[in-house]
Amino acid sequence: MEKQQKLVAALENGSVIDHIPTDKLFAVAQLLQLEMCTEPVLIGNNLESQVMGKKGIIKIAGKFFSEAEISKLAVLCPNIRLTVIRDYEVVEKREVTLPETLTNIVKCANPVCITNNEPMKTVFYRKDSETLKCRYCGKEQKLKDIKLK
Repeated sequence: MEKQQKLVAALENGSVIDHIPTDKLFAVAQLLQLEMCTEPVLIGNNLESQVMGKKGIIKIAGKFFSEAEISKLAVLCPNIRLTVIRDYEVVEKREVTLPETLTNIVKCANPVCITNNEPMKTVFYRKDSETLKCRYCGKEQKLKDIKLK
């Protein structure tokens, strides 16, 4: 019987972000400000994946994400997997998808949009899997071009 070594240690409590495209891994780490994290963080890149070929993974001890953080992750990397672990057991596993509405997550690219000129929250609607539309000015933006707030 061939022994298989785990590349990543088990997590007692915290979150795992899996199936991150390798070219987005460090953008995700920056978005989550992992350099400021005081709990153990494990970042793995170019790991073997049957689905993706190569993938990235981030494990964060003691971290549980808010819906706003999950929405930001969905804008940056739709279709990643989020796993929540408590007492070494998986208590939630979900694919992170782009929500129908994003409030105060995305900056409008239209310089004359009211959200860029007045102190107010932005609201974007998902038009399709690649495009968001501003509620106020109607400007459509591709996910690849979006700036997060």
